[in-house]
Amino acid sequence: MARTRLSAEERHEQLLAAALTAFTAGGYAGTTTDQVARLAGVSQPYVIRLFGTKQQLFLATLDHAGRRIEERFRRAAAAAPTLDSLGAAYDDMLAERELITVLLHGFAAGADPAVGPVVRDCFGRIYRTVRELTGADEDEARQFLAMGMLLTCLGAMRVAGPDAVPREPWMTELLGDGGHPGAPHTHARG
Repeated sequence: MARTRLSAEERHEQLLAAALTAFTAGGYAGTTTDQVARLAGVSQPYVIRLFGTKQQLFLATLDHAGRRIEERFRRAAAAAPTLDSLGAAYDDMLAERELITVLLHGFAAGADPAVGPVVRDCFGRIYRTVRELTGADEDEARQFLAMGMLLTCLGAMRVAGPDAVPREPWMTELLGDGGHPGAPHTHARG
């Protein structure tokens, strides 16, 4: 069977997808470029040739995750430029556990001099995108992102999202929706 040769852009995306999986499982410190290479089906030197270092690969993965959120928000806003529309899009993204978990790893490593600027820029872009797309004022955008971070943390703990654990009373109270993760977005607007 002949192998189809991937373009440089396709290979880059393939490596970022493998890095997303690997960094989600092991975090920054617990992941090696060899693990990423094996997941992508390439050699470890190839990963280094494309990204330089594990740190640069991690930073590229964080940027990739943030841009995917921005893209999803832009698609949602094209249909309805509201916080509720963006909230529903984010609820869908909770199903992509890797996407939110790698961002949490990045936020946790935010004190690192190399990681911090990247995750702060990522979060700032998302904030500006929310305001730009919806016309939300600072308070509305702040509440929206605060609820998004809560859902991100709860999603990582499997309290929210499609594979959520059975609800305990505190979980339902915290989500404030009787069980539907999307509902708090409507409450966040006041």
